[in-house]
Amino acid sequence: MSIGTLILLIVTIIALITSFINDKEKTIKSLLISKVQFLNTVSEILGILALIGLFLAIVPENVIKTVLGGSSISLSTIYGAIIGTITIIPAFVAFPLSASLVKSGSHLIAISAFITTLTMVGFATMPVEFKYFGKRFTLVRNILSFIFALIIALGMGVIL
Repeated sequence: MSIGTLILLIVTIIALITSFINDKEKTIKSLLISKVQFLNTVSEILGILALIGLFLAIVPENVIKTVLGGSSISLSTIYGAIIGTITIIPAFVAFPLSASLVKSGSHLIAISAFITTLTMVGFATMPVEFKYFGKRFTLVRNILSFIFALIIALGMGVIL
């Protein structure tokens, strides 16, 4: 256990004891609500990990290396950006998936492009955006988001 985790655990225990002293009923009610939310989250996370494992089992590692970790970092970055643009995956799923992809040989810049376009560009949600924001706004927002996502990915490549 790291020192940061230990400090966070101690602070949490102190806050829980303080809350219990101030209002026992409210604290117990909060703990029961937290228990339900925790159990819901755990099942989702286990499902996500199972899907990531299935994905990595089905897609051969050499395909991942070729597409997102090929000899051309530029091309791999574009592929990562395109994949992130057309997929709808919650960010909390994308992060563990991305870690697995990096371990499988993907370029960090390509994975950065994947994550940034995944969260910034809404190709699959364009029809809804057209309806509420108009075609021009939606297209401009998505094009600019794609460009800035690539810039962010390149920046991440420089930093990391």
